[in-house]
Amino acid sequence: MTEKPTVTIDMSGLPCPAPLLGAKKIIDDLQPGQTMLLLSDCPGTPDDLFAWCKFTGNEMLGSMKQQDGKTAYTLRKAGGASSTPIAHVTLDMRGVSCPGPILEARKLLGGMKAGEVLQLVSDCSAAVEEIRTWSQVTSVELLADFERARNAHEFYLKKK
Repeated sequence: MTEKPTVTIDMSGLPCPAPLLGAKKIIDDLQPGQTMLLLSDCPGTPDDLFAWCKFTGNEMLGSMKQQDGKTAYTLRKAGGASSTPIAHVTLDMRGVSCPGPILEARKLLGGMKAGEVLQLVSDCSAAVEEIRTWSQVTSVELLADFERARNAHEFYLKKK
């Protein structure tokens, strides 16, 4: 998610479905594999984008809350090389508050081989920052994270 997007579109201040329609218009003009950064402050945008990506094959690479209240969504047009890692194990921790998701992920990763990937799903509001920080101080690499529908986040963690 550190790559520079091909195009950035700011749809802040516009209610749904405007951010989704703006994303569709822009991504239709991109080449397969190119990325766009969409800025939005509409609370319905994550659900719209998640469903649209599943339907179209486009990929939501990540989302990050900005200090100004907007959320930045990074999307990749379908047809290029995928950057979402393939998980060896999935751990769904929705409904479990922090630090539960990290504790359970640590247990699972402890039994995995170096190079294997754990997909962790969590809806704990503190999980995004905690998992990013945790991965920086442990032998776990955060390969990708993105927002799913209904405030859940998906993390791809690789055991080093």
